[in-house]
Amino acid sequence: MTAEDKKLYSNFDYETALSVQDGVQQPEQVSNSYLERMRARKREEISVEELVSGILHGDRTMLSRAITLVESSLHVHQQKAQQVIERCLPYSGKSVRLGITGVPGAGKSTIIEALGKYLTGHNHKVAVLAIDPSSERSKGSILGDKTRMEELSVDPNAFIRPSPSAGSLGGVARKTREIIVLCEAAGFDVVIVETVGVGQSEVAAHSMVDFFLLLQLANTGDELQGIKRGIMEMADMIAINKCDIDPVKAGLAATQFRNALHLFPMPDSQWTVKVQLCSAYTHEGVQDLWNNVMEYVAFTKANGYFYHKRQQQNLRILNETIENGLRDRFYNAPGMEERLAQVSREILENKISAYAAADMLLDSIK
Repeated sequence: MTAEDKKLYSNFDYETALSVQDGVQQPEQVSNSYLERMRARKREEISVEELVSGILHGDRTMLSRAITLVESSLHVHQQKAQQVIERCLPYSGKSVRLGITGVPGAGKSTIIEALGKYLTGHNHKVAVLAIDPSSERSKGSILGDKTRMEELSVDPNAFIRPSPSAGSLGGVARKTREIIVLCEAAGFDVVIVETVGVGQSEVAAHSMVDFFLLLQLANTGDELQGIKRGIMEMADMIAINKCDIDPVKAGLAATQFRNALHLFPMPDSQWTVKVQLCSAYTHEGVQDLWNNVMEYVAFTKANGYFYHKRQQQNLRILNETIENGLRDRFYNAPGMEERLAQVSREILENKISAYAAADMLLDSIK
């Protein structure tokens, strides 16, 4: 546009139907008073006594805030979380801890909702700890398992807490054991741990529950896994889910798994692992599933294995806590970041081997 054109348009009086009128001012979506209350509440420092009292009285807000402290990596939060856990520990241990694993797509979340609704309908209080896999690239997690449990998530007798795996192996989060203690202290008598579904390496999940349920599917080739060691040896029960899709193939898969289980030696619990059909969609077999869990609990309590297993789990917690503590102290040692960067450059330049560098760094913190 030339200078003459600009001068012409600047003197032109626009009076057309296309002129823009002032719109209606929209109200704020969130009131300022509410935001101020939320900011003030966030600034409040909740004491250990308040957290413990809230948990013991079944306050879910306090339970959630305590779990957030447990999952935090900040040292000050960890100290406070340990105090809360120690205070809640005498009120824990009275629940049935149920671990559910299976390949992705086996229907873990759906069967948990069906089982959870059955339990809440029979006067049980159910806590679900859904472990979501974390991205190796972004380190983030979707934490969307509650969307698969629409009915259970609004049940007043149920509590669902998604947690990121945060790089922990074994299908569970690093702090899952502590969260179980808090949920039990809050009055939940059934704690269900849903693993990420990583196949045959979920030893950690097995080491923190009383009953380990393995979900399988028919006609997917997973029947061949029955002759392999690993997750099959840890299962206290195998359920063939989605049996309503093809009952014949589901029955055949159940037979193959039963035959495979005969190849394994008798477990330490002396419990005969059962294989049953179920459908989270039609709720077929859900009641039988829970009946088998209670039968297992009664059987292992009678022969003493139930209490022995929990004692061994406590010893495992001790060892893992020591390992995690040593790892944290190593990386948080004064000057470790600089020394680690230096030896990393030397390794890349082939001046030193990774083994020698590791020994040198370990010796430096003695």
